Amino acid sequence: MCRSIKTLRPPALPEEASEEDMRAAALQYVRKVSGFRAPAAHNREVFDRAVDEITEATMKLLDGLEIRGSATARSTSES
Repeated sequence: MCRSIKTLRPPALPEEASEEDMRAAALQYVRKVSGFRAPAAHNREVFDRAVDEITEATMKLLDGLEIRGSATARSTSES
């Protein structure tokens, strides 16, 4: 696992993760998996697309998680 990727869900992060946080984590992941800190010009498009897709997947994941005991989970279940 990439050591510089931090947990983006509560309670590890006191506030909701921003898109910038999710994009930074996605970039670190793509760098680790590809082995490139910055891609060559001929790989830039696929590198950037991977970062975008992983950022989107991260948003969906965090939006879908139910954190037991959190205020959000309690207010949702009480509705």
